[in-house]
This record gives sequence, structure tokens and C-alpha cells, in this order.
Amino acid sequence: MKRAKLHPVPKPRNPVARSPLMRKGGAHGKTRSAERRQANVALRKLVRDPKAFEGS
Repeated sequence: MKRAKLHPVPKPRNPVARSPLMRKGGAHGKTRSAERRQANVALRKLVRDPKAFEGS
């Protein structure tokens, strides 16, 4: 049975000089354009049938 090679401990990464692609991470959500469109659709529904929104 072979022995495992002893590798040196890797240097810690510099948190200041990280990839700009990694900044884009985070919680997923709707885009601004999708939110605007959703607001416009809701407004048009309200204009079309205002009685449907009186109870809420």
C-alpha cells in the first residue's frame, strides 16, 4: 500500500483581490425589469376590474 504524499499547506487567499465574478453572488431574486412589469400588469388589472381589489 502506498503512502500519501505530504503536501504543503496552501496559502490563504487574499480577500481583497478576489474575482469580480464572485461579487455577483447572493440571494436570487427577480430582476428590476421583471418587477416593473409585474407592477404594470397589476395596475392594468386594477384599472380593468377595480371591484376585484376592494376586499383586499
